[in-house]
Amino acid sequence: MAAGILAVLEIGRAPGTTGFDPDNLTAPFGYFGNLLVAPLARWDSWWYLTIAQHGYAHQVMRTAFFPLYPMTVRGVGLIVGSDLIGGVIVSLVSFGVALVLLYRLALLELGSQSRARLAVMLVAFCPVAFFFSAVYSESLFLALSVGAVFEARMGRWATAGLLGALGAAERNSGVILVVPLALLFLYGPRADRPPVAVPRADRPPDGSPSSSAVGPQAGWRRLLPRYPIERQIAWIALVPVGLLAYLGYLGLSIGDGLAPLHAQTLWFHHFAGPFGGVYDGVVAAWDGLRQLIHGSPVPVYFTAAGGDPFVVAGLNLMLFASLVLGVAACAGALRRLPIAYGAYVVAALALPLSDPVTPQPLASLPRYEVVLFPLFMWAAVWLEERGWGDSALAGSAVLLGLFTAMFATWRFVS
Repeated sequence: MAAGILAVLEIGRAPGTTGFDPDNLTAPFGYFGNLLVAPLARWDSWWYLTIAQHGYAHQVMRTAFFPLYPMTVRGVGLIVGSDLIGGVIVSLVSFGVALVLLYRLALLELGSQSRARLAVMLVAFCPVAFFFSAVYSESLFLALSVGAVFEARMGRWATAGLLGALGAAERNSGVILVVPLALLFLYGPRADRPPVAVPRADRPPDGSPSSSAVGPQAGWRRLLPRYPIERQIAWIALVPVGLLAYLGYLGLSIGDGLAPLHAQTLWFHHFAGPFGGVYDGVVAAWDGLRQLIHGSPVPVYFTAAGGDPFVVAGLNLMLFASLVLGVAACAGALRRLPIAYGAYVVAALALPLSDPVTPQPLASLPRYEVVLFPLFMWAAVWLEERGWGDSALAGSAVLLGLFTAMFATWRFVS
């Protein structure tokens, strides 16, 4: 808050950004009130507040923002008398709930209070953690996704399915919660029952050696579920219901049930093939590095950054750094955490990295990564083993202050 407010006082609003909030939904108060909420309502906040107040109004671009968060904002806003303040309350309360649940889940999987605390602190002081207190949907989704996985981990499948359904109605990647829930059901770990013992692949049931049991069959047998398929697995089918309910509503209200898909082209997304955005991001980062070194501007089409080619070059490098860190953490999660967590990260990253933004391929990638809590669970283990936890938090907090200042002054961050 201090970083954002002081940045507004010292630097002021970025030029050419008044059109991003034509009706002042992110600044509805007087001078002092608007100064206080500057770090809390910028960019996509306008879209959420517009939907909260006016619905989708047959505007296809709005349908890219899923309804649960703006509906909740509107409900709280009616009570407190301001949708903006209502949105901040929803975000802060959701974030508090998410951190408590994350601590409990990390304690189960990491087996250490110090590692669980560090995972929580890494999320709270992530360089883009300002989204968790702003009028953005990240906090609510983090609470729902961590809650769904935690409930599945404890074997409470009805609650897990319900929270997953709410997550699927909260953002377009929410339906991917099917992946960790299904893998936890089949492979665990689960607190509701012990796993079924799978016979060793190199030994027949009577325990005598058998050379015929080794080879390819040994590898395939490892893929067998460790838990039997029971009726409770049907609760996981609730997750896509949240998405289908939203699409059904759009079909009835605006006559286009696939409007969120059509909206992606209006937001400059294009399908680049499975993880094709990685190559595009590497090219953009290389061009940005070359541009900064040589100092000669090249054509830039990403006007949200103000049109300055050097600003865009710096953003592309920052986004590429987030990609490198995300890939490394994803590999670590696959290696050190139960398969459900790593698979969830891979599936969640597949969406933005296969459907990149044409002018800036890795745009918003830090926002997509910040809600992927397994990345921070693995990072807590890796950093603690090396004694680097405090140093990482200090560096992250400095970047958080810098990025909050940029966000509050309408400089594009992610």
